[in-house]
Amino acid sequence: MEKTIAVLGSTGSIGTQTLEVVRENGDIRVAALAAGRNIDLLEKQIREFSPLLAAVWEEEDAKVLRDRVRDLDVRVVSGMEGLLEMARIPQAQILVTAIVGMIGIRPTMAAIEAGKDIALANKETLVTAGHLIMPLAKKHGVRILPVDSEHSAIFQVLHGEEPRSIRKLLITASGGPFRGKKRQELKNVRVEDALKHPNWSMGQKITIDSATLVNKGLEVMEARWLFNVGLEDIQVVVQPKSIIHSMVEFVDGAVLAQLGTPDMKLPIQYALYYPQRRYLPGERLDFSALRQISFEEPDEETFRGLALARDAAERGGSMPTVFNAANERAVAKFLRREISFLDIYTIIEEAMERHQVIAHPALEEILETEAKTYEWIESRWKH
Repeated sequence: MEKTIAVLGSTGSIGTQTLEVVRENGDIRVAALAAGRNIDLLEKQIREFSPLLAAVWEEEDAKVLRDRVRDLDVRVVSGMEGLLEMARIPQAQILVTAIVGMIGIRPTMAAIEAGKDIALANKETLVTAGHLIMPLAKKHGVRILPVDSEHSAIFQVLHGEEPRSIRKLLITASGGPFRGKKRQELKNVRVEDALKHPNWSMGQKITIDSATLVNKGLEVMEARWLFNVGLEDIQVVVQPKSIIHSMVEFVDGAVLAQLGTPDMKLPIQYALYYPQRRYLPGERLDFSALRQISFEEPDEETFRGLALARDAAERGGSMPTVFNAANERAVAKFLRREISFLDIYTIIEEAMERHQVIAHPALEEILETEAKTYEWIESRWKH
């Protein structure tokens, strides 16, 4: 049966790889595409995949794009209304949320309410609004199919297993480009150094998050919602080569792992065709060359992103939103060379310290908390 998808964030790293999977398989239709400002690439994608609808954020960009694709049968929309329209498009059964940031929450909720399965690559959705998203998905009988390599690994391992038999989740981390370094050595690291990830090719924000271990913190927060486990039942293990993508320990002591080369197309394709497996071209693990797989404990004193995330998750309510928003703004400032690498942790910590937790925030309160966190950072950290 031919599947039809919509891709939110089609010009980013996950979006472009999703479209590669579509191209290689030939039996998935694309009903809608949404992108930020990269209208050159979006135009090429529209011409190749013939969506019915394309969305961009700025109306000015939408005008330019409309003019460029006026020879095609595609409608171009803009703003949040445009994202919501593409998320609800009746022709698509799956929405791939490959967009970065909390901007992904409302379209994700709209797609769930419209009865679509979610191929989830947008971390912020569950980190900040997991308490809203998971019950909503249950209510509408839709599946949340994880695209993150670590969550996909756990999802694959749990296929056919009884949820009550889980003892703990073991989420693996590469340790990022600064693994083994101490705080003193991180004082003067440059943007270029932080963007050199040893194993994965990803967008800039997620690469910096990997260097700070914030990314692993976000994954822990996400995993508790996706797999309905306690924070105390999630352990992070550093596995520098990114061969083991994550593991599950069961009550009988068995540990099952998903292994593979670091290729995001595997979790993307698994989510799109679940529960079916398809051939995927690419490198395979060569165990004769591998020799060994080593493990380490994460250094949470130096890379405080993980400890701060656990703290935010334990305090719950609106605190994960503060953690996420503060990190988002701090990373943007670091990429613009306005702050140092270690300032990222300071900004997150200070933002969390001054926040009064809202226990069960509604969507409006989550978005308001995000806006207030941004406001405070901009007033406190003028460059």
